[in-house]
Amino acid sequence: MGQVRQPKPCLLIVAGFSRHDSALDWARGQLVERFGPVALTSPTYAFHHTSYYHEEMGENLKKVLWAFCNLIAPDALPAVKHVTNALEEELRSQATYPERRPLNLDPGLLSLGKFMLATTKDQQHRVYLRDGIFAEVTLRYRDGAFQPWPWTYADYREPLVLDFLRQAREYYKQRLCE
Repeated sequence: MGQVRQPKPCLLIVAGFSRHDSALDWARGQLVERFGPVALTSPTYAFHHTSYYHEEMGENLKKVLWAFCNLIAPDALPAVKHVTNALEEELRSQATYPERRPLNLDPGLLSLGKFMLATTKDQQHRVYLRDGIFAEVTLRYRDGAFQPWPWTYADYREPLVLDFLRQAREYYKQRLCE
């Protein structure tokens, strides 16, 4: 029989995308207030991989990922997803932007062996956590690199994103040693 152990804390990463730099700046500030300082920020890149969001968010979307200094328990992911959903709704309700959804925030957790995203949508490859939130292992770490699965979103296959997550994993390893 296996020994029950507490899992190691994980590195919180939140991806934000919008057409508006000011919405992304607002999101970063709100996330820092709730989760502490940002340790790493990816380059901002064009989110052109799908037209799925165009109707509610507009075109010419930009995406950025933030890795936070403070490690969190893996079972905190549903609570984080509820916070990011509330932030999206708060910005939407301010009616500052013409889009129905000016901001999308996707939280995830990075551990040594994987990167997983929180979602409210069930699929055959997702596991229910609690409070209406599922988790998807989006990338696995194997042979010295993060590698996609068949269901991995196209932008998470981009070299820029994979390189950022590799850097985040190195940061995370350092934090685990502290």
